[in-house]
Amino acid sequence: MTEKKIIPIQPLNDAADDGGCSSDEPFALMVLDDKMEPEFQHGDIIVCEPEGSVQDGSFVIAKIGAEYYFRQLKINGEHWQITALNPAYPPIDLQGPEDVVAVVSLKKKPGRRKEQKSYI
Repeated sequence: MTEKKIIPIQPLNDAADDGGCSSDEPFALMVLDDKMEPEFQHGDIIVCEPEGSVQDGSFVIAKIGAEYYFRQLKINGEHWQITALNPAYPPIDLQGPEDVVAVVSLKKKPGRRKEQKSYI
């Protein structure tokens, strides 16, 4: 069995907002489209860790130019790519770990205390 390489990520310096949040603090996002179905449904809440570690198959938030993407990370040697789980959307090439802003650590259904799934 091949051992997966775990790579630490660095938070963006400009990720802090006017709300006083530090760029290394976990944050939550709501899924608003079908790109990550069936694992992540519209309305799911995801918790993201800016100082997490990623490996092939991790769910991540990546920044390319001015755009942010929630996708699954694929690492093949030196080639980094993010892919939607929904096959209707094409994969996106990354430059490397510097494009990864955060790793998804948890998924939760709004209003349902017991319905959550951990990814770390």
